[in-house]
Amino acid sequence: MAYNKNELFSPEFRKCSTLFKALGHPARLAILKYLAKTKTCITGDIAIEIPLGRTTVNQHLKELKEADLIQGTTEGAKTCYCLNPAKILEFKKIAEKFINDINISAEFDCI
Repeated sequence: MAYNKNELFSPEFRKCSTLFKALGHPARLAILKYLAKTKTCITGDIAIEIPLGRTTVNQHLKELKEADLIQGTTEGAKTCYCLNPAKILEFKKIAEKFINDINISAEFDCI
């Protein structure tokens, strides 16, 4: 019986990993910052702002959408993307909890 090794970890770790993976490329970070600044955007506008081709930008948008960090609505031939505020806030809580759980103090000594 085959199983996914991710299932060996808690749902909390899996969710955290999925979101961190979605942010694992500088282009995706730039897209999120751009959408946060503009509040809403058309795909073509993002390709102008990010130093990558339109096809590559679209792949990064797809990754962000699959992680539910952005939302998109199609209007004719264009798709308008914006941040998913609920998921961004959820990610913020997850990331803060993860960092706080690590809790490394100034006295931490690694040999």
